[in-house]
Amino acid sequence: MNLPNSLEAQILTLQQEGEKAISSANTLESLEELRINYLGKKGKMAGVLRSMGQLSAEERPKIGSIANLAKETLQAFIDRQRQTLETNKIKAQIESETLDVTMPGIFRPQGKIHPINGMIDRALDIFIGMGYTVASGPEIETDYYNFEALNTPLDHPARDMQDTFYLPDGNLLRTHTSSVQIRYMETEEPPIRVVAPGRVYRRDNIDSTHAVVFHQLELLAIDEGLTFGDLKGTIKVFLQAIFGDLPIRFRASYFPFTEPSAEVDLQWNGRWLEVMGCGMVHPNMLKAVGYDQDIYTGFAAGFGIERFAMVLHQLDDIRRVYASDLRFLKQF
Repeated sequence: MNLPNSLEAQILTLQQEGEKAISSANTLESLEELRINYLGKKGKMAGVLRSMGQLSAEERPKIGSIANLAKETLQAFIDRQRQTLETNKIKAQIESETLDVTMPGIFRPQGKIHPINGMIDRALDIFIGMGYTVASGPEIETDYYNFEALNTPLDHPARDMQDTFYLPDGNLLRTHTSSVQIRYMETEEPPIRVVAPGRVYRRDNIDSTHAVVFHQLELLAIDEGLTFGDLKGTIKVFLQAIFGDLPIRFRASYFPFTEPSAEVDLQWNGRWLEVMGCGMVHPNMLKAVGYDQDIYTGFAAGFGIERFAMVLHQLDDIRRVYASDLRFLKQF
């Protein structure tokens, strides 16, 4: 006889208990657990209502109405608490991600171009403006590309001037970027105008003006009717773009891959300074890549990047550019 009152009391007790628990939930995860615990199919409220089967037909509607009201109340509490928690979560995220624009920024020193890279970039800008294409090649070369195709056979005395580092497999570290010219000519047909910057290696004695690893930039032009006058004009335009309108002279010299050959001097601070070598491409080089020597002529020139950088920046020791000394590098 006391079953209806007992069920009603249990339902109201669960409602009060649930309201308190839901109001105390501090995370969305714990709130969802409470919803399942009280309102789920296997939850506490469903467990109490299983006893309704023992009620009379007249008592069931009344208890059912009380149970529905309790579930709706708990659901309303859950919805309200969920909205509160979601609002707080968004607010906390906004606060944590807020940028205070009045705070001083974090200073990060700006990087600078190394004098070697800066010199390469400057030279390339000039040659690209003259219509040249930039090419590159491997630093580990074969004897053929580094010497033989450049008219320097095994017994040639010029090899002594470019003694290099040899590898166990017979290859070597390239002594100049002229090997790039051969590789480029093998794949391209005239007319060509190409410039090849890169790192090279020689077994020099290290001092203030020599290093075993340094950088070169070489240019090559092949076309019909090119003359030494074209070579002189190209070099003059380039050097004046780098150093200004200074006196330039060409001295007869020798390179196995050019004929005739010349050293180029620049009058700098009252004295003549050797800055690059040049010459007309030797016919044997044209023959090595399959170009018709009766149709095409060409010229080539090359210089050391470090030498140009040392002259422009008035450096007294080539080793300074390799030392990674910030006191030195911050000057550029």
